[in-house]
Amino acid sequence: MFEFHKDKARYFEYQYLTSKNYLIPFIEKDKRLDTNSKILEIGCGEAGVLKAFYERGMHCTGIELSPSRIKHAEAFFKDLPLTGKYEFLVRNIFDIDTDKDLNHKFDVIILKDVIEHLPEKDKFLSHLKHFLAPGGLVFFGFPPWHMPYGGHQQITSHRLTKLPFIHLLPRSLYRGLLNVTKQKDHTVTELLELKDTGLSIGDFERLAKKHNYKVVRKKHFLINPIYQHKFGLKVREQWSVISGIPFFRNFITSCAYYTIGDNDH
Repeated sequence: MFEFHKDKARYFEYQYLTSKNYLIPFIEKDKRLDTNSKILEIGCGEAGVLKAFYERGMHCTGIELSPSRIKHAEAFFKDLPLTGKYEFLVRNIFDIDTDKDLNHKFDVIILKDVIEHLPEKDKFLSHLKHFLAPGGLVFFGFPPWHMPYGGHQQITSHRLTKLPFIHLLPRSLYRGLLNVTKQKDHTVTELLELKDTGLSIGDFERLAKKHNYKVVRKKHFLINPIYQHKFGLKVREQWSVISGIPFFRNFITSCAYYTIGDNDH
């Protein structure tokens, strides 16, 4: 595991800068954002992404399953200048009734590095429509499963951290490798769960279409924007010719950005 994974304040700042410099400009190409905008992040973690929206005066809501991560989020936001509004909920998104539990719907919903972890993607995308205001957009940022580190092996210990493509091994061999290198039980569980839920670019687009969402904008990156902070690498967009080649693009695209809208509204 890299040191920045253990430093919550540092990782919060990485997420904030990426959100400010890349997510917001990407979203604003198709959606005007102002102090009346209501923003929801699902799987917000420590809420570094939301900070960039909050400092511009927007109403931000973060939903997260981990109480400890929300505790960090509240501590970080408590020290920020009062600009927008914010609230954090430790809830399962499927347990929230928007009519009973929330007093508004959202202009922008954000899922950054979340959709690839969800086992019930069909159920989730259907449920998500209850949270989206008419004309609203959903932002997704995710690593395609087949890319060199699409298995999130950077959370491992030992030399596996820097080994590309090991998550593409047959499940039994992958599990054996994780066990022989003495990974912690919770790490093995998380990585094997991701092997079941990982998402390709094509699968994402088919899933969106199945649930009657329209792709409003997309951008694929050869070098993920957050890598400039994590590893000092220069951000690079994927070559358009590569982005247009199904399946192959998954192996050399480190990150995909999408905004989608609900065709039913």
